[in-house]
Amino acid sequence: MWAWQQRANGIRCGVTDRVGGVSVGDFGSLNLGLHVGDDADAVLENRRRVAASWDVPPQRLALMDQCHGAEVAIADGRATQAPAVDGLVSTTPGVMLVAMVADCVPVMLADPAARVVGVAHAGRPGMMKGVVTEVISLMRSEGAREIQAWVGPSVCGRCYEVPAELRDEAAAITPEAATVTWAGTPAIDVPAAVVAQLAGAVSELTWLPGCTRERADLFSHRRDGRTGRFAGVVMIEE
Repeated sequence: MWAWQQRANGIRCGVTDRVGGVSVGDFGSLNLGLHVGDDADAVLENRRRVAASWDVPPQRLALMDQCHGAEVAIADGRATQAPAVDGLVSTTPGVMLVAMVADCVPVMLADPAARVVGVAHAGRPGMMKGVVTEVISLMRSEGAREIQAWVGPSVCGRCYEVPAELRDEAAAITPEAATVTWAGTPAIDVPAAVVAQLAGAVSELTWLPGCTRERADLFSHRRDGRTGRFAGVVMIEE
């Protein structure tokens, strides 16, 4: 269920994998995305299991209607509909902030002393629009000062071929985005770019290893096309 998780100083964060759910076929088995064609009842059960593993009711999952942008919202556990954003910030204990991915970069952030957390869905468009910067800005407006960041598994630069013009456009924003594939063709290293954007803005940074296209325990749209979603999650403990 968890590819990685950590619990310290009143903060829990983690990255799910694709094991331990009830979905089948292309979505086997812990798919958390309702928008990918999976059975809705199976997805809701998968979400319930993830929440229960942290002793949280499923109603306290703070989800996003992710749209590859840089909009950010406050999550307090009372929303009845997922906001159309790619970042969430919370000061409410017991609310699990969730960023769903299948190649994009999940970013979890926390200031344990200020008890402020944030999460970002940073795909290539979101990275170029500065979504992680927007999440940090909102966290600071909520009182965060010493922010820790965890960058979860995503498709690596060697596996993310793009036209040369697109690579150059990304590199003009963040130079660390420019790379080449295993075959030497133009590529974008989205996680390296996200790490570069975070580096000067957070006090502690952990880059979790793994390429989604190369890891069978994680969903990858680039590898499989029709597939599920795993998630980066962060929460203030009650």
